[in-house]
Amino acid sequence: MNSFSIQRNAAPAWPASRWLLLLGVLTLFVLLVHGYHPLAEDGGLYVAGVLWKLNPTLFPHDTAFVTEHLRFSIFAPVIASLVRHTPLTLSWTLFLLYLLSIALTLFAARQILRRVIASESAQLAGVALLAAWWTLPVAATSLMLMDPYLTARSFSLPLSLLAIAFALDDWHRRPRSLFACALCLIVAFLFHPLMTAYALAFVILLRLFRRRNVLPILLLLTAFVLAVTLIIQLNAPPESPALLAAEITRYYWFLSQWHWYELLGIIAPLIIFAVLQRRRRIAFSPAVTTLCRAAIALGLIAILIASLFARENISTHLIARLQPLRVFVLLYALMAMLLGVVLQQLCFTTRPRAFPLRAILRATPFAAIIAFAAIMFAAQRAAFPASLHLELPNRLNPNPWTQAFLWSRNHTPRNALFAIDANYITTDGEDAQTFRATAQRSILPDHSKDGGEAAITPALADPWLLGATAQANLSALDDSTRDAHLRPLGITWMVLHTAARTQHNCPYANNVVKVCSL
Repeated sequence: MNSFSIQRNAAPAWPASRWLLLLGVLTLFVLLVHGYHPLAEDGGLYVAGVLWKLNPTLFPHDTAFVTEHLRFSIFAPVIASLVRHTPLTLSWTLFLLYLLSIALTLFAARQILRRVIASESAQLAGVALLAAWWTLPVAATSLMLMDPYLTARSFSLPLSLLAIAFALDDWHRRPRSLFACALCLIVAFLFHPLMTAYALAFVILLRLFRRRNVLPILLLLTAFVLAVTLIIQLNAPPESPALLAAEITRYYWFLSQWHWYELLGIIAPLIIFAVLQRRRRIAFSPAVTTLCRAAIALGLIAILIASLFARENISTHLIARLQPLRVFVLLYALMAMLLGVVLQQLCFTTRPRAFPLRAILRATPFAAIIAFAAIMFAAQRAAFPASLHLELPNRLNPNPWTQAFLWSRNHTPRNALFAIDANYITTDGEDAQTFRATAQRSILPDHSKDGGEAAITPALADPWLLGATAQANLSALDDSTRDAHLRPLGITWMVLHTAARTQHNCPYANNVVKVCSL
């Protein structure tokens, strides 16, 4: 009998009601530590799509920047359907689904951990560390482990983790796990095809590493993947100057533009997995070796593809658009879970004679997780300094940019077309609050979020470049120059910094921005 089975028989399993309570507490823990900002960053992009599904008369100008991503995900149709067929408003629907996505992710994490460690207190430590690191940046991929708002990835990640849990099972003895794994991947694909494709690759590697003499098969598989990638790259269509301009702004696509500490962010997890798969001093099940080796293989293949084909100096960037390094979101989630287990096991299996030292060791995992959570809380407050930490439904956000956007929603025609500085989302104190989702009005494409859409959708590149160029340094221009840029594009309203000089009528102003008619 191995150490895993001995430990499994050493203590009775916790009742399901205890786990239900713990997952509920950790869900609230995630919310309170990491905050909630439903219309910020990518959250605003997805909400704008939902709003358009609910009311197609919204966003009559540059509509493609709202609707393009809807072709690849059921996120917006599902949310819109829930709003139509339940008494809940959109705000409450988003918030409750966000809580559900947190709980589902933590549940999926526990399903993985119960397959690699018998100790339920160790499983809890792994889930808790994942909760503490919820918004941890994933190297320089521009992604966080999970977001403080609802997106398609809020569902694709937990479903992918559940698929990984079922992939760890023996499918010959438990054929239902095969069907459950496939079902999770199918549903995840409907929400986010790209991230699910990387989860599928992880599942394939997991099953591969269950075999003996895996190295020759792994080398053949890697060669096949590289060959397919090369064929795709060689047959990629030529890129327009506008598309190239959009792509080059996505520095996180290209490893050559990463700083050394960002490169460390993809190397360190692989080193950690290499150490963990040896299973010394930790009562891991053999499944952890399979998990770690699959993670190392997937990470190395992604780095190899990015190094060879995602380079800014090549003629086309189709592979770069697929962002292969996004696989590290899965790897970071698994790393957090396993490190939580290791922290708990090292502290609880070490038995010093002195009682005070034993008590200190027992308290260390809890103290470390709280310390990590405090650091992440401080980081989130620094990221959203002018906004409420919890932008709950029916709470008015005091952010002055948000206030200006809300005034625009309430006091301008639905067919209004706005202009704003192209870099407004990255302005200090703006807190990445998105104009379209908040104001529910059309606006010229911005540099950041719409630039990302243009970089992955060639058809949007030309209107993006035109709009972003017209809005460059908008508040610093004089009226004649500003009007010459904006009037040919049909602009009827502008959002300017309060200090911007203009003779146009500005019926709304606060201490940061003002809204002016054109």
